[in-house]
Amino acid sequence: MKQLLIQTARESKIVDPEALARYFEENKDDLRRLDELLLSSPMFTEETILRLFSEAFSIEYVDDIHTDTVPKEFIEKIPANYAQQHYLIATRADEDAPIKVIIASPLDIDAVDNISKMLGEAVEPAISTKTNITAAIDIAYEQRSSVVEEVAEELDSQNLDRLVDEVASSDDLLDVVNRPPVIRLVNDIFFRALQMRASDIHIHPFENKIQIRYRVDGILYDTLSLNRNVLPLVISRIKVMAGMDIAERRMPQDGRTSVRMGQREIDLRVSTVPTSYGERCVLRILDKSAGVFKLEELGLAKEDLATFDSLLHRSHGVIFVTGPTGSGKSTTLYASLNRLNSSEKNIMTVENPIEYQLDGISQMQVAQKKGMTFITALRHILRQDPDVIMVGEVRDQETARMAIQSSLTGHLVFSTLHTNDSAGSVSRLIDLGVEPYLVSSSLIAVLAQRLVRRVCMNCRQEYKPNERELRELGLSDEMLKDATFYMGSGCDKCFNTGYKGRVGIYELLLITDQLRDLINKQESAGVIKKAAIDAGLKTLRMDGANKVISGETTISEVLRVTQSDTV
Repeated sequence: MKQLLIQTARESKIVDPEALARYFEENKDDLRRLDELLLSSPMFTEETILRLFSEAFSIEYVDDIHTDTVPKEFIEKIPANYAQQHYLIATRADEDAPIKVIIASPLDIDAVDNISKMLGEAVEPAISTKTNITAAIDIAYEQRSSVVEEVAEELDSQNLDRLVDEVASSDDLLDVVNRPPVIRLVNDIFFRALQMRASDIHIHPFENKIQIRYRVDGILYDTLSLNRNVLPLVISRIKVMAGMDIAERRMPQDGRTSVRMGQREIDLRVSTVPTSYGERCVLRILDKSAGVFKLEELGLAKEDLATFDSLLHRSHGVIFVTGPTGSGKSTTLYASLNRLNSSEKNIMTVENPIEYQLDGISQMQVAQKKGMTFITALRHILRQDPDVIMVGEVRDQETARMAIQSSLTGHLVFSTLHTNDSAGSVSRLIDLGVEPYLVSSSLIAVLAQRLVRRVCMNCRQEYKPNERELRELGLSDEMLKDATFYMGSGCDKCFNTGYKGRVGIYELLLITDQLRDLINKQESAGVIKKAAIDAGLKTLRMDGANKVISGETTISEVLRVTQSDTV
């Protein structure tokens, strides 16, 4: 069987056959079943191994499990615990078609035979990931309500003690079998957030209920209401996971933890604050497996991408990325550093916090309590002979001045500012107390950005916008000539929002000699922006309009995140 898998890998290129053969040789004494051995390997992802088995044994691999095709007899005859324990679910395309049993372990033939006996008919095997199967089981058996009821019933004085004893440092969200109800409930909240691609989880207590909200693509959605009585348990469970003090409920606290979902490692940043109805908790989700975006994937227009790419190879100067919180500034900086990353360059960063680990780059984390601020870290970095420096954020005069002076001594410096547009960055630096001549001589570009939601490609439909929308967006008759406008109607893939994923819109301000003169004269941001537009600057709204015309987003999205271009 090992040779069959290696041969299949060689023919299909799904995994590296040499790496597979080497892994088999290194683990030749391991007595586990072959699929269990491979699925536990950190060298290969779950999906690639399942696709390899699918190819080798001609078993169908299912990308998307449609829960409306799960047969009623499967729900009635197969206990939910059995389905969860063996990671299996059944589907049937129509009444005349055979039942297909989808499993997560390709060689778990016994489980398939047992399902066939329980249902009293022949079945066909198929395979999919644990995440897909667990999500399908969850919906098919409507696990959410039963978990909530269980937790409510088990509220007693021993719960918190048991909770503390049973905590694991890195919990697998898919491990739901034989877990105490409160742990299953919290895992369920996390699991649903990851299924919906949420960036934040809000646990908001009210007088008579707890509201669970997920921020998906920048917008908050109410997704689940819980009984008010389970709040202490839910918050305590999260606090224990994050290493926080469960006895302290009157002061704000911060913590961090990580969970696993199969082979995916997820970082969670936790914040709690006391409110009149109990502690409110917000969790920021950082999916390590998502990786760092490439510069080409961010949404920069072709000309802007070429220009920005050329700026990255300057030997010195400052490049600022600006925008409000949650506009993707860190993602752009990471993509830029990744583009520059090579053995010939010494790249160092100072961040608060470090969101993603970048191979080959030295990253420092700010620790205010220990005296490690942006400015002190930057001073030490300059003694480390860097070529490229990234400062997480410029908030005060000292950091701004140090970043600018670093660029003047031959370093390429990246940082972020909180301003509304690119021209506003110049005024912001001068307001912080940096001399205009320093700003004009060191600043080479400012990239302002926002994130807009993409139209769901599965349910998008053409629509005709009204005159007011077109006027506000600033589309010319020439641009409208061949334009087709789309809007999502809502479907299962986008959770009925009409949007799936986000893309950046950008405003790249190059500091020309003309703009340097205006900076030295301390002209206002409006004057600088007007001069830049006259010289060909494409504003955020203009870039958004181009993405509307190309069918990537909608007019309402662009109007939501951008300001009018009147200057």
